[in-house]
Amino acid sequence: MRILRASVEHLPLVTSLFDAYRVFYEQASDKIGAQKFLKERIQANESVIFLAMLDNEAVGFTQLYTTFSSVSMESFYILNDLFVVPSRRGKGIGQALLQSAKEQCKTMNFKGLALETAKANPAQRLYEKLGWKKDLEHLHYFWIAS
Repeated sequence: MRILRASVEHLPLVTSLFDAYRVFYEQASDKIGAQKFLKERIQANESVIFLAMLDNEAVGFTQLYTTFSSVSMESFYILNDLFVVPSRRGKGIGQALLQSAKEQCKTMNFKGLALETAKANPAQRLYEKLGWKKDLEHLHYFWIAS
């Protein structure tokens, strides 16, 4: 397995995975929109995308966004997306992608990584196995502009 940082040249590979990820979260498939969104993020240097390759096939990705903590006055990443092709799960791909995210965080001297996931997501076991701590002290709120 190989983990690489995706660039514009990897858009066709990442787009297919990103679209499948969105469909998993009950969004309509939109490969044209997905490619446009990813291209904009990559070109504007607004996200870091790691791509997992196995046997010359794109089998997973993770996407990180930079944000900041006013309290600690430090940068950190939000690990916004993590997806592994269902037929390739259980082979250490998610773990390798998470490790790449951790290494990127250390390289940038960032405070850490944050993520949010569904309560029923079985990946929680992997996060906790790799040293992620569940935040039991804070609530998350979200306002939707309509």
